[in-house]
Amino acid sequence: MAQQYGYAGRMLRVDLTAASTAEVSTSDYAGRFLGGRGIAAKIYWDEVSPEAQAFDEGNRLIFALGPLAGIPLLGGSRWGVFGKSPLSLSDRFCYSNLGGQWGAALKFAGYDGLVFHGKSDRPVYLFLHDGIVDIKDASPLWGKGARQTRDVLKHELGKEARVVTIGPAGENRVTTATLLADGDASGSGGLGAVMGSKRLKAIVIKSGKKEIRVAEPERLRNITDTLRGLGRGNVLVWGMDFMAQGQKTKKAPCYGCLGNCVRVNYVADNGLKGKFMCQSRFFYLPMALEFYLEENDVPFHATKLCDEFGLDTWALQSTIEWLVRCYRAGILSEEDVGLPMSKVGSLEFIETLVKSISRREGFGDVLAGGLERAAQTFGEKGMLQIKHTNPYDPRLYITNALLFPFEPREPIQQIHEVGLTLAQWASWAKGVEGAHISSEVLRGIARRFWGGEAAADFSTCEGKALAAKKIQDRQYVKESLMLCDWMFPLLDIPNSEDHIGDPALESKIVSAVLGNDLDEASLNRIGERVLNLQRAILAREGHRGRPDDRLPDEWHTSPLETHVADPDCLAPGKNGEPISRVGAVVERQAFERMKDEYYQLRGWDVATGRQTEEKLREMQLDDIAHGLRQRGLIAASS
Repeated sequence: MAQQYGYAGRMLRVDLTAASTAEVSTSDYAGRFLGGRGIAAKIYWDEVSPEAQAFDEGNRLIFALGPLAGIPLLGGSRWGVFGKSPLSLSDRFCYSNLGGQWGAALKFAGYDGLVFHGKSDRPVYLFLHDGIVDIKDASPLWGKGARQTRDVLKHELGKEARVVTIGPAGENRVTTATLLADGDASGSGGLGAVMGSKRLKAIVIKSGKKEIRVAEPERLRNITDTLRGLGRGNVLVWGMDFMAQGQKTKKAPCYGCLGNCVRVNYVADNGLKGKFMCQSRFFYLPMALEFYLEENDVPFHATKLCDEFGLDTWALQSTIEWLVRCYRAGILSEEDVGLPMSKVGSLEFIETLVKSISRREGFGDVLAGGLERAAQTFGEKGMLQIKHTNPYDPRLYITNALLFPFEPREPIQQIHEVGLTLAQWASWAKGVEGAHISSEVLRGIARRFWGGEAAADFSTCEGKALAAKKIQDRQYVKESLMLCDWMFPLLDIPNSEDHIGDPALESKIVSAVLGNDLDEASLNRIGERVLNLQRAILAREGHRGRPDDRLPDEWHTSPLETHVADPDCLAPGKNGEPISRVGAVVERQAFERMKDEYYQLRGWDVATGRQTEEKLREMQLDDIAHGLRQRGLIAASS
């Protein structure tokens, strides 16, 4: 099959039950859905019954790239994993987003995606090499950790082989199980458990580097030259530097990236090496500091334990915090859970917890079903100890109140758009040297990216519905292109005169690569189409529209007390004046009014929050409208 511009042009289907493979054309999907999250959502809609469960043979495990994968300097070599997940109380569509080297390797092997269905009768791994597809026995690897499995396969098949695998948590179908790839790229969303249910231990690619054809090479070179000169790199957020620094660290960029983000490798005193950044770097740090009363390598070892066994650090952090609250409240004891609760923060505690959950041993078996299920075993007292803490809490950043309710998991890339921008503004408000996002710059960003200056005033709900819609459309495009969250969107430019970014940059890149003249509005329309497709998927799986477009109750009832990095909870108010959001809640009536406005902007039915046939047809989703209509899940057009 001839290679297209950007795309490899084909995707590989793997039937694990029959141990057979087949190829399909990427062009069957790319026209309407572009790539990545868009293509994966369409495959899922077509092939996964809403009645199927996450661990059924009929579920799909979909690995998908965007058309920019394998092209240097664009930050477009990220990749996604998609399928029905056990993460929530009811199984539903979910996704994860990973970096590192594996995505580019898949493109170099000649594929834009992999689609697994069925279930093997024994542990296997997929090996793509020299144009050959092999399904190989993985029985000797079953039970091994993810990092250990990766090392074994690289030793056997060559260090240049790229590996994504699961640990014991995935094999044992722990609901928060992750996947781990080269460079310790990890994918959450519970999809490691789906991979384990199919008895698929790993996917190995040995492809060598290949040049990806682009339609307008000179135009693309000009864009990449511009990207190099923008001065974007590590920034101070909330007045702090979140990048691990020092002699123990070394930058670890994803394939072909500029490497100016917080992604670094760390070397512990015992020689253990690995990625150490963002939430996984910090999740155990406060507890370890409290226990040891000094900084040491324990937080790093905690992160690597999670990587090895295949557990999501976000979910584990919430689990530990819940256990601590229950222990201090006398709801549970060390004897109840078989954990050294008096030693939280120690290496002993985190080792015991990670192993017990991953192996489903003792109370770890209860925790393996997810925090809500575990809390239910202690009745109302246990449920009350679940706290929804988030650094991008909508009580602080109001716009995010309209981003959380529409996703099956935390929409990290969406809430980053406001959250990280305002975190940089907070650095400016605190007088940090070099901070460039002032209130004036923020208002300019709001005009150019969020629909108007009202979106930059966090003392009011005005303008937040339009801002949320624009953020979602742009971020769905980004995850269909599989662009780096650190580099895109280009909201700000540190070394420019006005510091305000370019919302059309993605459309310029896509046009140069694919040879299509897509402007900003046309590209964002694809994002809106993919969002509507996912909305339909979730509706088919039981999401009721308006009644389920909700936030955790405590965000409405419990005033904001503090912030993990900014105790003053600073946000820009009227005219950009810094205000404190301490004591704020998301007022229920105001939230419902924002939803009214949001539904109107989306073209959905305001009373029910359901999609209309008129809107779906406008989005060129006639087939999706037909499917919803057959199930009585579509609102009547006005």
